[in-house]
Amino acid sequence: MSEDTNSKNLEPVLPIEKILQPFNDFIRIESSGGIVLILSTILALVWANSPWGGLYESFKNMTVTIGAGDFVLSKPAVLWINDGLMAIFFFLVGLEIKREVLVGELNSLKHAMLPIFAAVGGMVAPALFYALFNHGTSSAGGWGIPMATDIAFSLGILSLLGKRAPLSLKIFLTAVAIVDDIGAILVIAIFYSSGISLYLIGFAIFLLVVMFVMNKLGVRSPIPYVILGGLMWLAFLKSGIHATVAGVLAAMAIPARSEICCNNFLVSARDSLGEYEMSGGSGDTVLSNKRMLSALGDLHNTVLLASPPLKRIEHNLHYWVAFGIMPIFALANAGIDFTPDNGTAINLFHPVSFGIICGLILGKVVGICLASFIAVKSGAAEMPSGMVPGHFFGASLLAGIGFTMSIFITTLAWDDSSEFIATAKLSILLASAIAGLAGFLVLRTCRLSVGCSIDN
Repeated sequence: MSEDTNSKNLEPVLPIEKILQPFNDFIRIESSGGIVLILSTILALVWANSPWGGLYESFKNMTVTIGAGDFVLSKPAVLWINDGLMAIFFFLVGLEIKREVLVGELNSLKHAMLPIFAAVGGMVAPALFYALFNHGTSSAGGWGIPMATDIAFSLGILSLLGKRAPLSLKIFLTAVAIVDDIGAILVIAIFYSSGISLYLIGFAIFLLVVMFVMNKLGVRSPIPYVILGGLMWLAFLKSGIHATVAGVLAAMAIPARSEICCNNFLVSARDSLGEYEMSGGSGDTVLSNKRMLSALGDLHNTVLLASPPLKRIEHNLHYWVAFGIMPIFALANAGIDFTPDNGTAINLFHPVSFGIICGLILGKVVGICLASFIAVKSGAAEMPSGMVPGHFFGASLLAGIGFTMSIFITTLAWDDSSEFIATAKLSILLASAIAGLAGFLVLRTCRLSVGCSIDN
């Protein structure tokens, strides 16, 4: 055992650390966000069908007012969640997209071609399946619902396979989900917006340009971006384009470069550590030693300057979205009342249900597998190392987990009074569960039957 290990073992463990350790271990698991999301969905279903179902509806429709005087926004709680909190979710999605384009799987055309082909196929085919059952009917507007992929759930289930899934498969599914998100954002902005105000859109674009200028000028503090991003969200909210688009656009303006280079960071950090060491302090506290406090402050500032704001914000926001915003969204939107007197008929044999279930399961499989086959055979893309055809089949099934994004598009496709809402939500839950379980079993069997390589 090394001296470092011995020294770590000698460090006292605070009682609160022992208490919080199981929680900390849980949130570090990739699939933990999906687990919380499932629990929130179950809670919403139970609550909506319990004797306290009226309280559930009251919670969703409770009016929340923000502002003062003539500047007031009043909306039901469910709309604040869908228009407001989900804008933060889309902001995180935008950060992930920007990172992937800059340094990830989408940073070169050669690497990006296969997931782009796969994602486009995985969006077009489900929409066609839905249209096949609903063309010319009053429910035709829901064609965008089966196009979506829930990146958190799909990657969470993939993580349960551990080393059974090759690294190339994880990279492929992540890239497909990111491109899918880009497609979903475009669909929402173009097809699920109404009553467009060009004046307000122009104002929002002006704010976005100001944010990009701040980036170029070297502004690294998040506060100006938060203020302008909030104004841009408000402009989009009133413009007729769905407000969540503001989150994605704002993310594009967040700086991705550090303020200081690696060498300058090392010099500054060593100076701060040297000052800390030479300050003459001893014991467990530094509160009484101004030199040590100053050295710690300098080191903290140096670390912030060396950390790209994009990555820092993405990391800090991830836990709030996974364990706060997404569960709240599921709680407010997944509560389907099955009781006979709810006034809303739920029919799994309705064209809406057929379109969503077939779209999310069959459409995703046909679209992703066929598009990937065409991309590889035509030479437009290369077969990832360690992957076999069975992996594409399993990944396409996991991509059929629409859940959060599909439910979100459902809330945009029809108004709350629509007879299709409850049927659509139940179909999404059912299709996502089937797709997730089938994808897990296919990928688990794939390695055992064909000896897939996991060395990469």
